Amino acid sequence: MRWDEQRVENDLRLPGVGDGTVVRTFDAPEAMGINFHEVRARSALNHVPGSRYGFSWTVNPFRGCSHACTYCFARKTHSFLDFGPGRDFEREIVVKVNVPEMLRAELRRPSWRRELVALGTNTDPYQWVESRYRLMPEILEALEAAQTPVTVLTKSPLVLRDIEIFERMAKKLPVSVNLSVPTLDEKAWRATEPHTPSPAARLDAVAELRARGIDSGVLIAPLMPGINDDPDQVQPIVERAKAANASFLTGLALHLRGEVKDVFFGWLETKRPDLLPQYEGLYKGRAYMRPEDRRQTTRALKGWGRSRATTSRKAAPRTGGADLGDRHSPVASGGGTKSATGPARQEPLF
Repeated sequence: MRWDEQRVENDLRLPGVGDGTVVRTFDAPEAMGINFHEVRARSALNHVPGSRYGFSWTVNPFRGCSHACTYCFARKTHSFLDFGPGRDFEREIVVKVNVPEMLRAELRRPSWRRELVALGTNTDPYQWVESRYRLMPEILEALEAAQTPVTVLTKSPLVLRDIEIFERMAKKLPVSVNLSVPTLDEKAWRATEPHTPSPAARLDAVAELRARGIDSGVLIAPLMPGINDDPDQVQPIVERAKAANASFLTGLALHLRGEVKDVFFGWLETKRPDLLPQYEGLYKGRAYMRPEDRRQTTRALKGWGRSRATTSRKAAPRTGGADLGDRHSPVASGGGTKSATGPARQEPLF
C-alpha cells in the first residue's frame, strides 16, 4: 500500500491544489524533515497553451522536489501555494494522490486526441517520494491504455523500476525516457543538487533503457560558469552518453528568473562567494546570459550534436533550470531532432 511506514501529522488546506490536505511524514533517512501534503487534485492533464514547447499536455503528480537543486526552475511555483521557493520547495512536497484515477477519466473523454503527454515538466516524477506512493506505474498504464505518446525527464534511476512498462509501450507508441545529468564532478554535484541520485547511475539508466529498445537521451543542464562548464568536466558525460548509445545529448546555460535567481544568488553568497561578482555581471538585469556568454559556457559541447544528429532519432524535453522556451536560447550540441516524443524547445522542467 502507498501508506506504509508513514504518520499523519495534521489536516489543512492548501490554496490551488484541491480538497483539504493530510500531511504525512516518513521514517526514512531520505525523508527526514520533509512534510508530504496529500491532496486530491481537480485534474491530471495540464494544457500548455500554444504548443510552443513541442507538446501540449503535461502530468505533474508532485509539486515541490526533495532533490533540492539550487537552480530549479520550478521553485517559483511553490509561491502559488503560499510556500517559499527556498527550503519550503524542498521540504513541503505536495502529492496528488488521485492523479491516476483523474487521468484515466480524462483520457476516456471523446475529445482526447492522443497528443503527446510530457512528465517531468515541473518537478521530477521519480523523486524519492515516488518510491513510496508509486503513482507513475498507474499513470503510464493509463496513457498506454489510451494509446497516448509519452516523454519523461528525470534525475533518478528509479525510472528503471518501470522499464517493463516503457518497453511494452515503446513497441506500439512513441516513448522517450530521458535523464538530466549536469555533472559527474562529485564536488559540483553535491553542492548544486545535494539530494539527487548518483549522476553515474543516471547514465547507467540511459544505457539500460537503450539496451531495451527505448529512446533515451542525456541533458547536460544547466551549465554554470565556474561550477560545471569546464570542458574537462563535460567531456566525461559526453563519452558516457556515447557509450550508452544515447538517443540525443544536449546542454544549455543556466537561466535564472524571479525567485529562482534570489535562491541561487543566496547559495552563491554562502557556498561560492568567489563567483558572486562574475554572476552579478552575467545576470544583472537579465534572466539569460548574453549570447556570447552562453556560447562560452556551452563551448564544451560544440560539434558533438552535429555528428550525432544523423543517428539520433528522437529528442526529448530538456531541462535543468534553463528555459528552453526562450527563443534566444541556443541548443549547444544540436543533438536530437523534433519528433513525436521530443520537442525541439520546452519550458524548463526542474
